Amino acid sequence: MSSRRRHPIRTMIALLCGVVLIVLLGPWALAGALSYGRIHDVDSAPDRDVTIVLGAQVLPSGQPSAYLRGRLDVAANLYRTGKTKVILVSGDNREIHYNEPKAMKRYLIRRGVPAGRIVEDPAGLDTYDTCVRARRIFGVDQAIMVTQDYHEIRTVATCRMTGLDATGSPDRSQHRDEVWWKGWIREFGARGKMVMDVVSQRDPILGKPDDGVTKALKGS
Repeated sequence: MSSRRRHPIRTMIALLCGVVLIVLLGPWALAGALSYGRIHDVDSAPDRDVTIVLGAQVLPSGQPSAYLRGRLDVAANLYRTGKTKVILVSGDNREIHYNEPKAMKRYLIRRGVPAGRIVEDPAGLDTYDTCVRARRIFGVDQAIMVTQDYHEIRTVATCRMTGLDATGSPDRSQHRDEVWWKGWIREFGARGKMVMDVVSQRDPILGKPDDGVTKALKGS
């Protein structure tokens, strides 16, 4: 056998490694490209009528977790500085005694945001659902997306691929603890799911159109 011929097992391993790299890094690169230049701190964020806050864990006490408080604090700052007029809080409400949007609204009111400027989306079960529902149910075509920094890139990219002109203002207040690193690592799989959701055009829970955002903007 010629020394120039590559061993078939080595060839197979090289091909598998290439496939793995494409599967893992392709969605990562896509999200980065779609969000490039669109993520800003509060001071430099472009004005948008609507800010969307993605839900996260609510504690048994009914209070937002530290990560969710961080997101809501950013949204409250966007409102106070005049960067946005209405805040759409999007989260999970599938269980009787668990309601992320209501907990988010209560917290924002305590932070000085008028109740009439806050709209609840009770079926934002994941990032894709939130983006699609914002456009198709609430009629939002432009928004500032608020979530943690490691999640912001995928959020902006997902919304853009589903037709929502999105920028992002991330929460950077969380220390890089075990929870933060788990969230960052989870992005490898989540960005792959992002591509599958967009390509398949998966329908989230939809229902009737909601004019809550339109009414809140008219009152601003």
